[in-house]
Amino acid sequence: MKKWLSGLEWVLILGMAFLPLAGKFPYRLNIFLSWEGAYRLYLGEVPYRDFGIPLGFMYWVVPAAFFKLFGPYMMSLVKAQVFLNVVAGFSFRSIAQSLKVEQPFRVLGILLFVISYSMLNYWPWYNHSVIVYQLLGFAFLFQFLAQPVARYAWVWLIAAALGMTCSFFTKQDGGGMAILIAGALLVYDGVQRKSGMALLIFTIALVGFFCCFIIPFIPYDFNYWFNHGQYPHTARVAPYDLVAEFFSNSMWIRFYLVACVAVIFWKFRTLHAWWTDRNTALFSLLTLGVLVEAAVFQVTSYVPPDNNIFFHSFAFIFLVSVVAPRVQMPWLRLPTIVVLAAGIMLWWSHAYWRFVDGVAVAILGGPKTGAGVVNKNTYLIAAPDSTDVPVYSWRESPHRAFKGMLMPPATVAGIDRILALPQIRQANAKVLNMSELTPLAYTAPFSLEKGKHYPLWYHQGVGMFQRETDMFCKRIQNQYYDLVIFEYIPYLNNFYPFEVRDALQKNYHKAFSFTAPRKPSHQAWVEVYVRVGQ
Repeated sequence: MKKWLSGLEWVLILGMAFLPLAGKFPYRLNIFLSWEGAYRLYLGEVPYRDFGIPLGFMYWVVPAAFFKLFGPYMMSLVKAQVFLNVVAGFSFRSIAQSLKVEQPFRVLGILLFVISYSMLNYWPWYNHSVIVYQLLGFAFLFQFLAQPVARYAWVWLIAAALGMTCSFFTKQDGGGMAILIAGALLVYDGVQRKSGMALLIFTIALVGFFCCFIIPFIPYDFNYWFNHGQYPHTARVAPYDLVAEFFSNSMWIRFYLVACVAVIFWKFRTLHAWWTDRNTALFSLLTLGVLVEAAVFQVTSYVPPDNNIFFHSFAFIFLVSVVAPRVQMPWLRLPTIVVLAAGIMLWWSHAYWRFVDGVAVAILGGPKTGAGVVNKNTYLIAAPDSTDVPVYSWRESPHRAFKGMLMPPATVAGIDRILALPQIRQANAKVLNMSELTPLAYTAPFSLEKGKHYPLWYHQGVGMFQRETDMFCKRIQNQYYDLVIFEYIPYLNNFYPFEVRDALQKNYHKAFSFTAPRKPSHQAWVEVYVRVGQ
């Protein structure tokens, strides 16, 4: 049975990770950033020297490596995410093993992890990559914490410090909280073992890696880009935001927090009993730390809204590991495992329902509609939106960099119109592409601008600031660019700066526009500008 369950763990992690390679995907929001950052590294550009980013560059290292292996195509990003999901899955498995989670519960925890977290992430995105690196760091850390101190155990601490550094230099919020959780675990370890050597080694290694990630880039405006709070940077989260989100939403986090504290008090009569049970104490600190991180992360890293649901898996394996030994059930029997796995699949059916919805329609005949029928599907009368483009009608572009990506037909046609423009086909064309169609740089091709004052992406107040906006407006006023591609999204707050669009409308001629590759597709447009008279 144990050997069979071990094989099932591998099947779950690898099977769910590789599943996206069999499909085609709608062009996802923000994927443009994953592509361009990886493409710049693929070309040999150096972060901060050749482009500015208000976070670390580790987010693009794995996608850039897959660009080197498979080419700078959108599907190469999906392949990179397969690798990241494999790393995340086996890191979670390693943590559970180190914490002595019984194998049936470990299998169920992995099933929950891949369904609730990995399945939703088939694109690289920094709010996911930051968690992958910290999971790897925790896996290394628990290799040290879960066993007696051996001669070369310090190697695990250094590896853990590297994982946490990579996490921080992917995204500061998630990485910073991971470091705090690791610090709390090592403080407990130091007090319990009566030795602070592990915390000291981890801290020295962490400081050393931080220096390696910072010092080489100081001459290239690192302090400006890395959001140290200096003008024009401002904090984007207030304490009220965290408290309000926790108490007004966060139902599952609050439930798990109460449940975890309750089972700790249920299992242990005294604080001393909990403290001396090393494995449970470490497990408790990790789980509670992850819950706190998830509560903060959902506010500081809010796109997409499911960034923080990794907490389900940690809370689940902790609760069942504490409660199950006191409940007389045949946990190792196959029927019990199958029933519990079916329960998890039912619990998280919303994660995969869209993949089986077509089968349900074929079997059950679809929703009840028709003249005279008033029900959940028909009680609202709304005029049809003739401008929105339903996803089922989206199609692929024939160009290699966009293969595998589904976009509105008008977007696909718009790409062809851009590529046919004489301005983009002339030698040394100066092109400003403020749109989500970043693979145009490879498809056309045209050279990307670079410099330590040049932002990688153009969300004002997030990826660029007033200095950069003024730079672009001045260049537009001086007719610097041969061609400008600008995405106008009026319902987003300066996702592409409105000031730049105002400057374009005053100084350039809008040649044409077309639907942007996002939902709702009728509320965003890609506008193509050329110099007046061209």
